[in-house]
Amino acid sequence: MNILALDSSGEVLSAALETESGVWYSEIDAGSRHSELIMECVDGLCKTAGFSQYDLNAVACAKGPGSFTGLRIGFSTAKGLCRALDIPLIAVPTLDCLAYPLSVWPGLILPAIDAKKGCFFTAFYRGDTKLTDYLDAAPELIVKTAEKVTLDSNEPVILTGSGAQMLFSSLARFTSLEKTTIYPQFRRGIAKELLEIAKSIIVKGVDDINSGLDYLRKSDAELNCG
Repeated sequence: MNILALDSSGEVLSAALETESGVWYSEIDAGSRHSELIMECVDGLCKTAGFSQYDLNAVACAKGPGSFTGLRIGFSTAKGLCRALDIPLIAVPTLDCLAYPLSVWPGLILPAIDAKKGCFFTAFYRGDTKLTDYLDAAPELIVKTAEKVTLDSNEPVILTGSGAQMLFSSLARFTSLEKTTIYPQFRRGIAKELLEIAKSIIVKGVDDINSGLDYLRKSDAELNCG
């Protein structure tokens, strides 16, 4: 199975490619230049792997939440490749990808993305199980949610994602953080995790080519129009 995974949900643009010959990965601190760099990243990855895009069997991308613009760029790129090659698209929630490598953590996993306006996109996980809905929540609501899903007062919590450091500071105003840790690689691309999750989904015959993104909230432009 030849699968390409694209993540442009945050400032770090990443791509992962798995072919019968191996796995290749590329990561760029793109800032707001995703549209300029995403196909350059894909082409470079394929060139390094000695692989043709025409031999892809599927493309995976992050479906949100995250940067409105970044998500649209990644999704449209992935969808364009899938339509051109007549292959399935696998869209995976961003927060699931952030939590995925921490499934062995002996407590709560809390991926966080800065949603602006004092809120964070997040969800609670334990192992490989998502315990809550995807949230667009202020720190005080996150604390209340943690109290509902925590097994005992000594259960450790780990924060990850680009908003981890900011959320840690915000939570300190509402609760003790003695059992709370920040994953050291909290600012990174998630294409590797996206690739692994997509591999487990594609065998089920899923194709998200006609689906949309999951922003969790309307953009400022949509809110102003309303």
